[in-house]
Amino acid sequence: MLSQLQKTEIPLVLIPGFMLDESLWDEMVEQLPISLEVYRASLEKGQTIPQIVEHIALAAPERFILVGFSLGGYVARSLVEQFPERVVALVLIASSLRPDTPEQKRLKAAAVSASSHNRYRGLGSAAITKSFHPKYATDKALIERVRNMGMRLGFDEFSKQSALERGAFSPHNIHCPTLVIAAAQDGLRSAEEAYELSNAIPGSRLHFIENAGHMIPIEQPEVLSRLIIEWLDGINL
Repeated sequence: MLSQLQKTEIPLVLIPGFMLDESLWDEMVEQLPISLEVYRASLEKGQTIPQIVEHIALAAPERFILVGFSLGGYVARSLVEQFPERVVALVLIASSLRPDTPEQKRLKAAAVSASSHNRYRGLGSAAITKSFHPKYATDKALIERVRNMGMRLGFDEFSKQSALERGAFSPHNIHCPTLVIAAAQDGLRSAEEAYELSNAIPGSRLHFIENAGHMIPIEQPEVLSRLIIEWLDGINL
């Protein structure tokens, strides 16, 4: 039996997070209905979040369901602000309202300064490990997978994404159905941030996924895909 989502034939647009490429979604996409059209966006084109949004919108279908992970959630909120008529529904995963603090900006700038085109080898092991639930934190294959995504994107992209200004987008301009998904054991984004984000978006729903750290699409892809599909089937698209 076809779900409501399949009947509407509305495609998904997926936006990855900081120094992650389109392969972030591999396992989750495998769990989606095979007939569902999926577009995997990239953060590579554009030097600011509004510019990145323009490039994503240019390549995206006319109307779509938007899914943003982490930094991709900030990009997704900006996209809804710029193109509200095109976003049918919004899913924000492991994201936040909060801009980088001065200390976070300093640390990012220092990481960029300490690297170069020749020395850049993707994100460091400590940063990657912190993004996983403790039960996955020693999985060398997962750590290398995330590191390799960053290596493919390269130093210039690392420098650009590290400097992106995250704090200029208002959640009060979001009026489409919205689902906020957070991990119960996220070492990078607190439960308080998830509640802040959900409370700021009129009518949004909030769901926590257990046994996952920040990297929900890799750690719990089956749970994530099922949650998104069930929520979409329960709203009026």
